[in-house]
Amino acid sequence: MVHLSTIPDENKAVNGKLADGIKKAHLQLVNDDDSFTTSVYGSKFAARDLPKHEMPEAEMSKDVAYRLIKDHLSLDGNPILNLASFVTTYMEEEAEKLMAESFSKNFIDYEEYPQSADIQNRCVSMIGRLFHAPIGVEEDVGAVGTSCVGSSEAIMLAVLAMKRRWKNKRIEEGKPYDRPNIVMSSAVQVCWEKAARYFEVEEKLVYCTEERYVIDPEETVNLVDENTIGICAILGTTYTGEYEDVKAVNDLLTKKGLNTPIHVDAASGGFVAPFVVPDLEWDFRLEHVVSINVSGHKYGLVYPGVGWVVWRSAEFLPQELVFNINYLGADQASFTLNFSKGASQVIGQYYQLIRLGKHGYRAIMSNLTRTANYLSDSLEALGFIIMSKKSGEGLPLVAFRLPPQEDRNYDEFALAHQLRVRGWVVPAYTMAPNTKNLKMLRVVVREDFTRNRCDSLITDIKQSQQLLEQMDQDSIKKQQDFIHKHNTSSGKATHNHPKFRKEKHSLQGKTGKTHAIC
Repeated sequence: MVHLSTIPDENKAVNGKLADGIKKAHLQLVNDDDSFTTSVYGSKFAARDLPKHEMPEAEMSKDVAYRLIKDHLSLDGNPILNLASFVTTYMEEEAEKLMAESFSKNFIDYEEYPQSADIQNRCVSMIGRLFHAPIGVEEDVGAVGTSCVGSSEAIMLAVLAMKRRWKNKRIEEGKPYDRPNIVMSSAVQVCWEKAARYFEVEEKLVYCTEERYVIDPEETVNLVDENTIGICAILGTTYTGEYEDVKAVNDLLTKKGLNTPIHVDAASGGFVAPFVVPDLEWDFRLEHVVSINVSGHKYGLVYPGVGWVVWRSAEFLPQELVFNINYLGADQASFTLNFSKGASQVIGQYYQLIRLGKHGYRAIMSNLTRTANYLSDSLEALGFIIMSKKSGEGLPLVAFRLPPQEDRNYDEFALAHQLRVRGWVVPAYTMAPNTKNLKMLRVVVREDFTRNRCDSLITDIKQSQQLLEQMDQDSIKKQQDFIHKHNTSSGKATHNHPKFRKEKHSLQGKTGKTHAIC
């Protein structure tokens, strides 16, 4: 039997007992200021949107502010599963406590915080010795260096120093100095392109090929001319982690009688190679290497951001680039792009250097190399083509791609999106220019990427492939579009100004160059 009911008169319903009940319920709601005797979620702020565009007029409890922001940040990805980044995601509690206690210290104020400044000098000395820097305290003798916010600032400073030395020499010789250039790989990290563009230095690129992902030493030296301010050599490229042959470039310069300086971008490899392959000559043991940068927040094992730059001697850092100031209470020399910065990261670096020592760093980097080798062998067994080097010939990472197969419906990007469903961030991207848009994936093996976690990743890669093989091309595309739109920040991004927003999903810039995530 079908039960029929009458359609009630809304006005009668409103004036009836139900309306009276609603009125009473409304009367019971609290409208006055919170006393915060309840939990955070019982406060009026829990029923409102967090301020997004304008500072609120009234304050809120510190407990409420903390909890609401913490809840909002819980939607971020898990840093431990972010295998795209080189940046450190683990430090010991003692290091974190030490860094937190120094949050309020303005590192640049050497007069007020002399011990923090001294700790920086100790770090520079330890890192310089690790890179076989000349030792001395006389004028123009012995290495000099400074801390930076990261390797990007370090590289900017190194490029400025090379350009100014070249310019001064050209002025002395009465020659034009309006067309400086720098020789570097097409696989450089984007900060090198920024430095060249910001400081008006022409880029002379040594292009990668489908078989070679680093510079060719002969081709590199052949690009050098009278306007070359220096050569960039990378100790661990962003794309495949391979070490470029700095010694071969150095020896060719010597053979040809060229006095062109080399800057080594050791952002990632500077804390790996000295412990895994100590006999590899890439640093100040080579006569043409005049400066080196390294990231403390990568394999230096410190939270972001801290970097270091060291020059062979004060001779390679023109005096006019160094500013002497005294308005913080004492005379001090400054060579930075920014001024004020916290002391925490420098203190964190010092903690790691003395806490771990050479033996500790060697043990960690050895484990990372073993894990990378294991992952590389496992992926090769699954049929992937390995593009990175093993056993200390490069960084502890694995770059790989799918083998050519005409009837396969998915590519590296589809596999990366499928892994994202499991929480893994494994970047897929195209190689540097002139490699026919070679697609690839990359897994960075960091300190907290254990063998057990590596096995979990391998299992998820297998299962993701099996799922993709059962799907047709249209289904894969729909799923990719959905994941990109709802599961990735780039798909949901609204913060970019329309003028600078990329409409396409690719990472390619105007020059056609693709930048890997790092």
